[in-house]
Amino acid sequence: MPITRCRWWSFLCLWLQMISRMESGVSCRSEMSSPALPALPESRVVVRRVRGISVDYLATVTAFPRPDDKIRSTSSKVQGGGNVGNALTGVARLGLKPRLISKIANDAQGTIALSELENDGVDTSYMVVSPEGNSPFTYIIVDSQTKTRTCIHTPGYPEMRPSDLPQSKLLSALNEARLVYFDCRLHETALVVAQEAARMNIPILIDAERRREGLDDLLKLASYVVCSEKFPQEWTAAPSIPSALMSMLLKLPSAKFVIVTLGERGCIMLERGTEGEGTRLGEMDVDSLLASLKEKAETDNPMPTCISSEIEIRRCGLHLRAADPRNSGKNTPAELVDSTGAGDAFIAAVLYSLCAEMPPEKMLPLAARVAAAGCRALGARTGLPVRTDPRLAQFLL
Repeated sequence: MPITRCRWWSFLCLWLQMISRMESGVSCRSEMSSPALPALPESRVVVRRVRGISVDYLATVTAFPRPDDKIRSTSSKVQGGGNVGNALTGVARLGLKPRLISKIANDAQGTIALSELENDGVDTSYMVVSPEGNSPFTYIIVDSQTKTRTCIHTPGYPEMRPSDLPQSKLLSALNEARLVYFDCRLHETALVVAQEAARMNIPILIDAERRREGLDDLLKLASYVVCSEKFPQEWTAAPSIPSALMSMLLKLPSAKFVIVTLGERGCIMLERGTEGEGTRLGEMDVDSLLASLKEKAETDNPMPTCISSEIEIRRCGLHLRAADPRNSGKNTPAELVDSTGAGDAFIAAVLYSLCAEMPPEKMLPLAARVAAAGCRALGARTGLPVRTDPRLAQFLL
């Protein structure tokens, strides 16, 4: 069996700590002057599928309520949400051309969701609108003290079925697509789209937030995987996150990299390397090796930077590197308003980076910067930056 070569990218900075380094008082949604940016990727159509859009009813409170409490909100907002909807919005603001395949009901929530997506440049012409049922929506309570949010989600009905997507419409949606992105909901329809995308040699990115029915079949087709913190160990039963990522990449031969997002602790990336990379070492503990890379991080550098270690573990052919955007601040910054959708913003930047063929040294810092920007305003979309935001310039150049 051929050796699988891989590279580690250990992303050590706190997304949210980076916020304190951002220029204050700058609106993320407005078009702002910036240095001349590189041309947008020639192929920049991204297709998102399936579901993952909803309406969020957000309320900020001074402290999370106890049972039977009656409290008042300090601020509130009604805004489109959902994993895919948030990521789509982020991708569109970065300059890509996202298309959405999903299903909603002909109700107030569906009207809000579609209107916001269209206003941000998302192609909703492949949406299915049911005359009956309800569109998904979520109540979100944001605790201003702990900077956490609690979500209460109501799923949509009726769910999307493969019969809702004729072959001609599917082929049209995938035409000229650079990437296809799945949040792993509604697995039957998602698998139909993924199989067609694989047949057309379109790369597939999977957002593995939690174990869901049919997820394993989708992961087998994945070119790239982005996971929540708990998923890798839940899926592999490995004793640690680094060893779980190693196990995932070895079990998913089509995957080029796996990323796990760790909230305020950043993320870790494991990438499949190319033949001939790295300095060959004997077997060693992958957790210890990752810890040794973390020690090399520049703790006094406020901006995202990258460090690397050309190391290959003989047993699995792993090639490790580390990217460190560590911020010198240690406390939660005052600029942090709401972490809702931070992971979706991160994925949006990863999708942009893949279309632009950016290396991990640039992709991971950009993703952290975009995620941090999104945390400066209430809701998952309000703070998402546009491509011309000067705070992104050094990561795009």
